[in-house]
Amino acid sequence: MSMNQNHPYHLVDYSPWPLTGAIGVMTLVTGLIKWFHNFNINLLMLGYLIVLLTMYQWWRDVCREGTYQGKHTLLVSNGLRWGMILFIVSEIFFFISFFWAFFHSSLSPNIEIGAMWPPMSIIPFNPFQIPLLNTIILITSGITVTWAHHSLMENNFTQTSQSLFITIILGIYFTILQAYEYLEAPFTIADSIYGSTFFMATGFHGLHVIIGTIFLATCFIRHLNNHFSSNHHFGFEAAAWYWHFVDVVWLFLYISIYWWGN
Repeated sequence: MSMNQNHPYHLVDYSPWPLTGAIGVMTLVTGLIKWFHNFNINLLMLGYLIVLLTMYQWWRDVCREGTYQGKHTLLVSNGLRWGMILFIVSEIFFFISFFWAFFHSSLSPNIEIGAMWPPMSIIPFNPFQIPLLNTIILITSGITVTWAHHSLMENNFTQTSQSLFITIILGIYFTILQAYEYLEAPFTIADSIYGSTFFMATGFHGLHVIIGTIFLATCFIRHLNNHFSSNHHFGFEAAAWYWHFVDVVWLFLYISIYWWGN
């Protein structure tokens, strides 16, 4: 497509990435089935590799379009914002399903688990140890990512770098602490509905923290390469929205599963 367009819309260039993405996902699912039946992960790993390479190159092209080619006009940026908002809404409903399962099981426990919550033989975590520390870490990271955003809007690029780096370190620290908590857990995902809801909800949240940390780390590298300005930084803004969503979900997890659920 010519760079000299006379409209504000985003008509993308021809790209191989939707095709390679579809091939990668098909290979991934086929490899998953092969792993279930034959305990062989070769095809699964190939699928992961294709998907990861596609993600990297597709998002690289999006960064080029927005940063160097000037294709992210105000109209396009508005569309991207709505896309991110709707994506986060879909993620909220994803977590609502886990909370629904938790409250359905905890407010009226079945006789099979002793008619009590937590079930018999389950030793829950102390909410005032690692879970409370992780809560403080995520709240602090929410403050530092907001600090980074305001610094960027005020053209204070030094403070943007510092606060964004602190946010990434806090995200990594959270993940390490949660991994340690899982290793020391006195119950597993197979221990009744309590173990299933606990590890599904906190595990998927942990995965979102890892994704958000990678998102912010990518923004940090882009910031160091002068990709962002005070009025053109939606990539970072989307990462900040995602990180605030992760923070809020954790607060609900902490209050309901770790504290009230005990």
